[in-house]
Amino acid sequence: MNRIFLITAVLLFFAGASTAQRFTGGALLGLNGSQVEGDGYKGYSKPGLAAGFYVETDISAMVFAGMELKYNEKGVRKNPDAKDINKYILRLNYIDMPVYAAVRTNEWGALLAGIQPGYLLSSKELNAYGELPPEDQSEFKKFDLQAILGFQFQILDRLKTDLRFALSVVKVADKSGESGYYVHEGLFNNVISVTAFYQIGSR
Repeated sequence: MNRIFLITAVLLFFAGASTAQRFTGGALLGLNGSQVEGDGYKGYSKPGLAAGFYVETDISAMVFAGMELKYNEKGVRKNPDAKDINKYILRLNYIDMPVYAAVRTNEWGALLAGIQPGYLLSSKELNAYGELPPEDQSEFKKFDLQAILGFQFQILDRLKTDLRFALSVVKVADKSGESGYYVHEGLFNNVISVTAFYQIGSR
């Protein structure tokens, strides 16, 4: 199933790039700070890698659209402290395909919004003694859908950076709880990311 999803995602990604009349594209590399709404833990304390490829095309002088295919590490990290000696780590590894539209605010900046469907490659939960036994592991759903909102800033001609907020609009696991933005049963990915985009080829 993982292989079928990856092949389909790659084909859709490059089909979109090839049918665009004028497009730019390249590689992306970034760092995620993540948490999971509904688990009772606070703070974007779980670092993770974001890496992949992107394509963008102009719709007008002010508006452009983009699509990405990337590996995204998300989850939770709770380190022991004086008040709570328990340690908990949740590792969620996704292949995500963000699709977005952006409006240029000036020559160097743009505001973007879109959606980010994702497929869960693997999940793992650990405590101070190591990985939890299978019967104690949470069952995470294979598909996630996040709303994304961000800002891009052009640093150099071929290099730009992106600050982005992504929040699940469907639950990723069936656990009860209430936290932050949600008062619902279930768990929801919540990620802040900083990403660098390097353009390959000319405009």
